[in-house]
Amino acid sequence: MAIENSRPVSVASILNNYKSKIVTADEAVKCIKSNDKILVHSNCAFPSQIVEAMVRRKDELEQVELYHALSVGELPYLRPGMEGHFIHNATFIGSNSREAVQDGRADFIPVFLSEVPLLFKSGKIKLDVALIHVSPPDEHGFCSYGVEVGLTKTGAETAGIIIAQVNKNMPRTLGDSFIHVSKINYMVESDEEIKELPQSNDVDPKMSNVYSRIGENIAGLIEDGSTLQLGIGAIPDAVLGYLYNKKALGIHTELFSDGVIGLVEAGIITNEMKTIHPGKIIAGFVLGTKKLYDFIHNNPLIEFHRQEYVNDPFIISKNYKMVAINSAIEVDLTGQVCSDSIGTKLFSGIGGQLDFIRGAARSEGGKPIIALPSTAKNNTISKIVPFLKQGAGVVTSRGDVHYVVTEFGVAQLFGKCVRERVKELVKIAHPDFKESLMKYAVDNKYV
Repeated sequence: MAIENSRPVSVASILNNYKSKIVTADEAVKCIKSNDKILVHSNCAFPSQIVEAMVRRKDELEQVELYHALSVGELPYLRPGMEGHFIHNATFIGSNSREAVQDGRADFIPVFLSEVPLLFKSGKIKLDVALIHVSPPDEHGFCSYGVEVGLTKTGAETAGIIIAQVNKNMPRTLGDSFIHVSKINYMVESDEEIKELPQSNDVDPKMSNVYSRIGENIAGLIEDGSTLQLGIGAIPDAVLGYLYNKKALGIHTELFSDGVIGLVEAGIITNEMKTIHPGKIIAGFVLGTKKLYDFIHNNPLIEFHRQEYVNDPFIISKNYKMVAINSAIEVDLTGQVCSDSIGTKLFSGIGGQLDFIRGAARSEGGKPIIALPSTAKNNTISKIVPFLKQGAGVVTSRGDVHYVVTEFGVAQLFGKCVRERVKELVKIAHPDFKESLMKYAVDNKYV
């Protein structure tokens, strides 16, 4: 029996299919209706041109719900006057949505990063439209999701309508990172620059030495042949700077930034000793500059995958000597870690911290690390605390914590009783607070 449609699709046919779907941004967003649930491409892939066109229709729309994680730049639907027209649902709170969330003008969904795509795949959140930002199609008709694959691809596949901003400046990234033009309903051509995330070279000089010492302490825990998870910011950048004497490191991480490039070029990150995806950097997305985007473009060293795969603790644990490095807002004397709020004020999100903490804990030779400066506000506030602030969120439980690192050293907590934990944590606290921390521990019979 002959199989229908078995002939290869010609390049001309693909090109015609692509051209037939090209519309203006204003035409594309006419399909959006009141009460629709919309996925928006996250991070540096935020599709500004399409979103701006949607916002121009605000007077025709009510209660349109928008879902995405951290995004770079302004969020047009959080401008004054957008209330009632658009509802922002953050699965991770960034600086551009923090005030709106804290003021009650936007919502926050506490969820592990590994499970964000599963909200859509399971039907818990039924998406009507996906707004994505992709590279132009190749000769086979495939567009790449570019700088952000992990949080968007699964969700887009569940949406009833897909609107794509097709940008010649979007890097063509490899791995599980493609969508075919036949799956896209409307395509809006664009040549805007991909948003960049400023690097951490603007760190307060008073803190640069602190971060450097934290980085050096963490680097002391990293063995040759380790696979690393590290994100962005002053602490990961400081760690990277101390790894040039290491050998055969690998990367399996939810995201990475520009700091990885130097270690690859120096032959330090080779990925050759990884036990899963050997020879490959594995990530869900990147946040960085054009230098990074040029580095990842068509680079077979790097594979991008869905976040439910990258952040799956069982997948993470298959990496030999998996080292997970995550930050915190405060840590109490029993080891509880708050990293998503300042008291009752929601600040960021759960993210992938616990995904990687648990994955690294189950890795052979793995090391889950929580890192933070010992103080805040010019040494007036200790971040090693007797107890978490009222309303603070516990992202990583005391049972999950293995290592806590400050500029004053490394506390090893796993398998230790509360008395031993107190001593370890006081050891790495700022000297100005050691006495008061120990007094609290004595008064409360911890020691």
